[in-house]
Amino acid sequence: MADRDPVPLPAEVRAKLAELELELSEGDITQKGYEKKRSKLIGAYFPQSPGMDPSTGQERRTPVTPSSSRYHRRRSSGSRDERYRSDVHTEAVQAALAKHKERKMAVPMPSKRRSLVVQTSMDAYTPPDTSSGSEGEGRGDEDEGGDGEEEDEEDGGGGGGGGGGGTSSSREGSISMEHWISRAIHGTSSTTTTSSTASSSSSSTRSGGSGAAAGGRLADVLAQHVHISAHHLRRHHHHHHHRHKTENHSAPPDVTSYTNNTANATADGIQVERAPGAGTAAQRQTPKYGNAELMETGDGVPVSSRVSAKIQQLVNTLKRPKRPPLREFFVDDFEELLEVQQPDPNQPKAEGAQMAAMQGEQLGVVTNWPPSLEAALQRWGTISPKAPCLTTMDTNGKPLYVLTYGKLWSRSVKVAYNLLHKLGTKQEPLVKPGDRVALVFPNNDPAAFMTAFYGCLLAEVVPVPIEVPLTRKDAGSQQIGFLLGSCGVTVALTSDACHKGLPKSPTGEIPQFKGWPKVLWFVAESKHLSKPPRDWFPHIKDANQDTAYIEYKTCKDGSVLGVTVMRIATLTHCQALTQSCSYTEAETIVNVLDFKKDVGLWHAILTSVMNMMHVISIPYALMKVNPLSWIQKVCQYKAKVACVKSRDMHWALVAHREQRDVNLSSLRMLVVADGSNPWSISSCDAFLNVFQTKGLKPEVICPCASSPEALTVAIRRPAEEGSTPPGRGVLSMQGLSHGVIRVDSEEKLSVLTLQDVGSVMPGGMMCAVRLEGVPQLCKTDEIGELCVCTVATGTSYYGLAGMTKNTFEVFPVCSNGTPISEFPFTRTGLLGFIGPAGLIFVAGKMDGLMVVGGRRHNADDIVATALAVEPMKFVYRGRIAVFSITVLHDERIVVAAEQRPDSTEEDSFQWMSRVLQAIDGIHQVGVYCLALVPSNTLPKTPLGGIHLSETKQLFLEGALHPCNVLMCPHTCVTNLPKPRQKQPEIGPASVMVGNLVSGKRIAQASGRDLGQIEDNDQARKFLFLSEVLQWRAQTTPDHVLYTLLNSRGTIASSLTCVQLHKRAEKIAAMLGERGHLQDGDHVALVYPPGIDLIVAFYGCLYAGCVPITVRPPHPQNIATTLPTVKMIVEVSRSVCVMTTQVINKLLRSKEASAAVDVRSWPPVLDTDDLPKKKPPLLHKPSNPDTLAYLDFSVSTTGMLAGVKMSHTATSAFCRSIKLQCELYPSREVAICLDPYCGLGFVLWCLCSVYSGHQSILIPPSELEVNPALWLSAVSQYKVRDTFCSYSVMELCTKGLGLQTDSLKSRGLDLSRVRTCVVVAEERPRIALTQSFSKLFKDLGLHPRAVSTSFGCRVNLAICLQPHRLGKLADQGTSGPDPTTVFVDMRALRHDRVRLVERGSPHSLPLMESGKILPGVRIIIANPETKGPMGESHLGEIWVHSGHNASGYFTVYGDEALQSDHFNSRLSFGDTQTVWARTGYLGFLRRTELTDASGERHDALYVVGALEEAMELRGMRYHPIDIETSVIRTHKSITECAVFTWTNLLVVVVELDGSEQEALDLVPLVTNVVLEEHYLIVGVVVVVDIGVIPINSRGEKQRMHLRDGFLADQLDPIYVAYNM
Repeated sequence: MADRDPVPLPAEVRAKLAELELELSEGDITQKGYEKKRSKLIGAYFPQSPGMDPSTGQERRTPVTPSSSRYHRRRSSGSRDERYRSDVHTEAVQAALAKHKERKMAVPMPSKRRSLVVQTSMDAYTPPDTSSGSEGEGRGDEDEGGDGEEEDEEDGGGGGGGGGGGTSSSREGSISMEHWISRAIHGTSSTTTTSSTASSSSSSTRSGGSGAAAGGRLADVLAQHVHISAHHLRRHHHHHHHRHKTENHSAPPDVTSYTNNTANATADGIQVERAPGAGTAAQRQTPKYGNAELMETGDGVPVSSRVSAKIQQLVNTLKRPKRPPLREFFVDDFEELLEVQQPDPNQPKAEGAQMAAMQGEQLGVVTNWPPSLEAALQRWGTISPKAPCLTTMDTNGKPLYVLTYGKLWSRSVKVAYNLLHKLGTKQEPLVKPGDRVALVFPNNDPAAFMTAFYGCLLAEVVPVPIEVPLTRKDAGSQQIGFLLGSCGVTVALTSDACHKGLPKSPTGEIPQFKGWPKVLWFVAESKHLSKPPRDWFPHIKDANQDTAYIEYKTCKDGSVLGVTVMRIATLTHCQALTQSCSYTEAETIVNVLDFKKDVGLWHAILTSVMNMMHVISIPYALMKVNPLSWIQKVCQYKAKVACVKSRDMHWALVAHREQRDVNLSSLRMLVVADGSNPWSISSCDAFLNVFQTKGLKPEVICPCASSPEALTVAIRRPAEEGSTPPGRGVLSMQGLSHGVIRVDSEEKLSVLTLQDVGSVMPGGMMCAVRLEGVPQLCKTDEIGELCVCTVATGTSYYGLAGMTKNTFEVFPVCSNGTPISEFPFTRTGLLGFIGPAGLIFVAGKMDGLMVVGGRRHNADDIVATALAVEPMKFVYRGRIAVFSITVLHDERIVVAAEQRPDSTEEDSFQWMSRVLQAIDGIHQVGVYCLALVPSNTLPKTPLGGIHLSETKQLFLEGALHPCNVLMCPHTCVTNLPKPRQKQPEIGPASVMVGNLVSGKRIAQASGRDLGQIEDNDQARKFLFLSEVLQWRAQTTPDHVLYTLLNSRGTIASSLTCVQLHKRAEKIAAMLGERGHLQDGDHVALVYPPGIDLIVAFYGCLYAGCVPITVRPPHPQNIATTLPTVKMIVEVSRSVCVMTTQVINKLLRSKEASAAVDVRSWPPVLDTDDLPKKKPPLLHKPSNPDTLAYLDFSVSTTGMLAGVKMSHTATSAFCRSIKLQCELYPSREVAICLDPYCGLGFVLWCLCSVYSGHQSILIPPSELEVNPALWLSAVSQYKVRDTFCSYSVMELCTKGLGLQTDSLKSRGLDLSRVRTCVVVAEERPRIALTQSFSKLFKDLGLHPRAVSTSFGCRVNLAICLQPHRLGKLADQGTSGPDPTTVFVDMRALRHDRVRLVERGSPHSLPLMESGKILPGVRIIIANPETKGPMGESHLGEIWVHSGHNASGYFTVYGDEALQSDHFNSRLSFGDTQTVWARTGYLGFLRRTELTDASGERHDALYVVGALEEAMELRGMRYHPIDIETSVIRTHKSITECAVFTWTNLLVVVVELDGSEQEALDLVPLVTNVVLEEHYLIVGVVVVVDIGVIPINSRGEKQRMHLRDGFLADQLDPIYVAYNM
């Protein structure tokens, strides 16, 4: 092999060094002892150079075959166990990481609740599982032998990605991944320093004493980012005079800024040939995007000190996101522009000539080759019945059983006879020739399998070998069931032991497995079978076009296909293998592979019988106990051939101690079944390096490439001694990602070393075709999918004609479009090229391909990089899965790995951040999500590998339950739409013609004109409500105005007109006497919802005082509710508080004094015992424009705002409601609302007095005791109009959902209800109102009865929609339905209204907010320019009405705000009218509906509050839209609130489930917000139920939540900071 080292080490010294390495890695000797022995061993070979400490001889070790090097431990900077350090990929990874090292890690670690941190998987400590169906099949990783990735084809880069991960497990279940990773720089570099590939001592780097530190030193830079002892740092300086840049390592590396400006800084310390592209890497500028400049100042918000430091850190981290400059955009059905990745003009393109298809040698048919496999079996079974065919081993490695050719023949005949004649009846046999039957045999019973397989062939029945289903719900067993069903399998053959091990129901029968058809289990063992009659012989034909067997194949998405292989193909394949491998009669072959499919089946079951060979079968269970067993058997039986996977070679190396008696000289061929996986190369090299001394010849190692469709694609022939060494290619990964082959020269970091897999099979023809589009031949320097044309391939996917055509009937074409052959080719599913001298190179599998941003990456390569990251043993047994998910029109890479049971949070986070950097450095691709799960929790395939598609499925369903997650959407997602630049709005200069503005109708509407309405409204004569009450007390003294219900639904108290008048008089007297109040003094009324509140209110009016209704403090929660009460009392300047005795005690209690200063309360009057006398005279206000009452309320943003209501406005308001709702004394209205502010207060206290109708009052708090209270009352009193809040509606929907039947049986009837109005100050909650209507439809609720109202601070009710359901009502105008429209959510972000069809993508349903009240005018204005808006625009709702409030009541008297909100004028158009600004965004739409008067009805749609809307990337987002998406994403999310903080979007979700599910939510939340809103979530906070604060109206208090979050008061379960 290549050129030798300057001082070659003798073989025995090398062997001893390898042992030493192992002892150290196993912990058998100390580091010190190791150094001592080592320097003794190699002292003689190394001249010491001055200034070097002999103990660090590794400074000048010479490069070895990268393989052997993995046995030699380079001393690293810490005491961590780093087994098998040092090979090139690891170094590449270290170097890539070193690029990042100068930047401090600015990524905040996620915060986690204690209970979550402690949790580690119990499975990690469970003893080996022996209960599984068959003892050979225990799940892969229970004992330290390693991780049985027996079959990892299905892990597209997952568990063993064909050798990536699972293959690498070592004694303590560690990962010595790097041995996969020798991306050796084999003979490609210009200097001997790196090109030497001789087998020599002990590290893959060397420096000539001159002081260029070895690339390996980068390990030091990285190894201990955290705890580095001062002693170590000193030593570090001592050895590297040339490195003055030993920075403080304590900060973890920065993952986010990607400029390469540190490359030069580190280059001086790295061997020049391996410099991480110091000169070549262009200094990438990182453009800022969006408002990144703003971010630096924290969005203009001064960053207060109490903000959690983590978020600050995060913001700093994200200041310069990695984004390419914005280029072309494609239009996503709307002006929403998503960036489309444009090909980089500098990217490598294929330049070679068109390749030629490669012809294999002739298949030379030898005369005595049998005409079919059955014929061969018959021949050997009769000529040499004593010849051994198969020897099986037990778990101690003792021969368990020898199957001779005679026995195989006689038993197969018996099976064939029984299959055809003993199943079913004579007339109706169950199995006929050509039928498919399943073969279910465990891995430790090849003899039974072989007998059954040949029995099927003899009976002309088609065997379908599958894995033993271990449990009813095995990962993937459902898909296998689907395959069996589609193949029409009704019989399953199995062995006795396996049959006993299958799960049984209590009655003893085998249950139907999930997804399986009903099958008859048939034990195919001799002792259970009848002897065939003397005269019965199987019919032995020459191989023909019939199907011989079906091999199952698991696809990337988890579905299972059956590849049918014809008898002629099977025979031709055996012949081609015999010729390629030069098999001869009676040779001995050791097989470690799964004999049910693939290489194991082809060599050890089929070809072996054709050539009468003797197979020694090593079961998987034995390999777990003794990984050397196969080598021992090769020696013991002097085997000529062995069939293994690279992982078996690896295990043998790990277990190999001084085995004196190992002699591998008998081997002429070592078939490496997964030799096409690029990561198998280092196992091959390492194995050769160690076992060359034991007689292993280098030319014996024969990698092969295979696929279920194309069978053996290529295999390296066992070469004659001294022939040319096999080919190697060191390719640039960058090039490969663009699909071209470039031999890597400069950038040593990212290379992929490939070994050839020999030449085309005899009798075959091969070419490579382009991956996309027409199967056109590749150029010579282009990677394509290999296709073969030969008899010896599969013929179809059973039952799938379309897929079959696409795979098995491909006609490759030249560049001019002509087919290259008249015969069809078969796609192999392998990516590769045909190299010089016709050698085939495979670079990966089609299944493992991930196309990110137009570049292709192979999952296996990413697995390898992740596993090469220090500390290598971090990933538990190398169990790691890499797959891609599609988010926002591109694939995103997800890495899921099992972490060791003992890893700390710190370890995990460190490792994750390094993996991100390594993958970015080597593959130039970002990882979207990194998820760590507890050990043993990733779903397994039946043979212990990682079940990739199942893992992906769990991830997407939010059921993977990771214990650590790191999402990096900021760095990965580079195709977001362009941030919007605001267009200047139409200014006054634009033409206004009539009521058109720039060609669109101006958005304005109004309710009926109050002046025009003729009605016999007696109350209109009075200017003041107090006068109306006096008038009613005289004219209808005994008419009941109010009825209050208690929680049992019985009447707690009621008030007639005269009772109310009398009690109000007494209150007025008391206010005068005890309170000595003046005219116009403010009085706070602190009462529970009820009659007392109403009495006190009118008492205040009678006394000339201004009442303020205040919600009383909650007795169980004084600390948070009392301060609000105190604040309202103070802000409203109340000179006295009126309340009940109970609340009075509460205000002065011990708990109260802890919450507020109780001494500063104004005088408190207790109204429970009123004076007997009435006041001298009732107050009559002088001017109707004076204050009637103050209305205080806390907005959703947490602001306390009081508005002034004058007497005029109050009367106008009551009149407007009376007209809209047609209220008169004979009416009854049920009210279930809080009576403290807004429309709720007006309906509870004022309307009955004005209109004379009876109000049935139901305090919402009583519904917590009895959820059915409100609806029962509505039914019992036969109420036609009722008002409620969203909280009440939600309580009923959730609390009564399952009780509708029992309510119906109790006679609850809602059929009389014609209007049920939800009183709200927000966008109508359409989902809630619809589910409420649906739920109670059974109880007679008319679907059109439910509607909403809309009010705000400046006008307490703008819309109120009473439905008149036609003739349901005795009379009355029939109001139109509330209409629902669907608008495009993306247009809405740009403040435009675009109506779309229901169900179209990005559609958002909006329900109108009710009919505009009489006397109300509305216009939509631009909130910034104050100009009127056209109808298709979203703008602020402005209102002009007689019942507008007259201003804010605040201590501060902020005049500017006052005039802006209450006295605004349009900037052009009608500039005279004075409008009040509602602070809500909405739009108007003319509907086709007309109201009773025949006028068109204008519908108002409220979209959301202006102050809640979030401005992100230049667009306007409404929290509720994002929240709706998030709540939909996982069943455990019960509530969600979002807010922004310095341009970061923070999503808080309430989790209803176990805390282990918390981390599942992070990727799902991030995905859905990206997909549906084109936003990147900055922080995901998972909290307990009830943490998101909600006000009395049921609205989320997002700003309170934000303050709580920033002050770290939420006690979250988990906080994830996305990068």
